[in-house]
Amino acid sequence: MTVIVLTNCPSGLRGFLTRWLLEISAGVFIGNPSARVRDALWDEVRQYAGQGRSLLAHTTNNEQGFTFRTHDHAWHPIDHEGLTLIRRPHSKAQQTTGVPKPGWSKASKHRRFGRRAR
Repeated sequence: MTVIVLTNCPSGLRGFLTRWLLEISAGVFIGNPSARVRDALWDEVRQYAGQGRSLLAHTTNNEQGFTFRTHDHAWHPIDHEGLTLIRRPHSKAQQTTGVPKPGWSKASKHRRFGRRAR
């Protein structure tokens, strides 16, 4: 099984992929091509993606049962003790300083920061 997800890519590339894969949603292609065809398709996607992003996931013989590759994506696959995980970039909005903002209710302070936040 192979899944290719395209974001902000040229429509010609989407048409090219429909020759071998089925487009089940806008920019999401699935199919079961051979490994040689899958690698050739991925090379074409990387070459013609332009400023878009792409992700390839396919089945393989490992502990997870699948693997994936990314192109021009902010999230990158990393290997952690034999498992492939996705590393997301940190954004300042996600980091909490441990100090509640003024105007928060007591209940939301307890939920977010625990009992120590007053």
